Amino acid sequence: MTAGPAAEEAAAAARVAARLRAAGCVFAEDEAALLLEAAGDDAGLEVLVARRAAGEPLEHLLGWVELDGERWAVAPGVFVPRQRSLLLVAEAEALLAAAAAGAHPGAPVLADLCCGAGVLGAVVARRLAGRGVRPALHAADVDPVAAAVAARNVAPWAGEVTTGDLYAALPPGLRGRVDVLLCHAPYVPTAAIATMPPEAREHEPRAALDGGADGLDVVRRVVAGAPAWLAPGGSVLFEVGAGQVDAATAAVAAAGLAPRVLRDDDAGALAVVGTAVLRTGDADGGRGPEAGGDDGP
Repeated sequence: MTAGPAAEEAAAAARVAARLRAAGCVFAEDEAALLLEAAGDDAGLEVLVARRAAGEPLEHLLGWVELDGERWAVAPGVFVPRQRSLLLVAEAEALLAAAAAGAHPGAPVLADLCCGAGVLGAVVARRLAGRGVRPALHAADVDPVAAAVAARNVAPWAGEVTTGDLYAALPPGLRGRVDVLLCHAPYVPTAAIATMPPEAREHEPRAALDGGADGLDVVRRVVAGAPAWLAPGGSVLFEVGAGQVDAATAAVAAAGLAPRVLRDDDAGALAVVGTAVLRTGDADGGRGPEAGGDDGP
């Protein structure tokens, strides 16, 4: 008696899981099921399994990453967003919802710097859409490959993506009007790159990981430039490592912003918020009725 399709599929999944487990994949059974789903045929499956066993990120092989219950596009050579970054997403959502409920006219403005695949900004926009809020979303990254993927992820929310180095990539018309500046800046110290898992250090872009000697080189540039781009009461948000909180909050304070630290111990997430202090006469947010408009580069 020959085995039926279900039995054959189960046997194939078991074989794949065994190979992945031998290669050090912790969630071998789950990954095997996803690779079987993604493979078009036996030959395609063999290629995917061999690449995963060699250390390529699962998300690069699948072409998507799941975050906040949704699948988002990623691609080889592009940073894969982590689950811990939902701490930033939740804070950005809360701040933008508050901005939308404020007295100023126009849509709240969200800028996603160092956006990579653009997933964090897209998740924030999707969450806000469920609350009846539609922010003006602008994403930017120095890597054109990442920017192309980001354009796919932010398109459903009319997001705009530009390529360039930090603020040089943002439309000049956003200066002084950004309610939330979400930045996934690299923060791994250069010397620590060698200790990262191979799938990160060998397959994700170095520029998305390496933050310089103490990990905060890019963060300091972002924080120093933030006051010129934030609306009154607007905030810059970024992740840091456990040993970087004091230096990061000091940089925020030096820029004239009020620092605040966010923690999610269960997710292993740590972030810093810097908020522009409201001044007399800033009740409208300083953005004006054109805040929701489309500005050219």
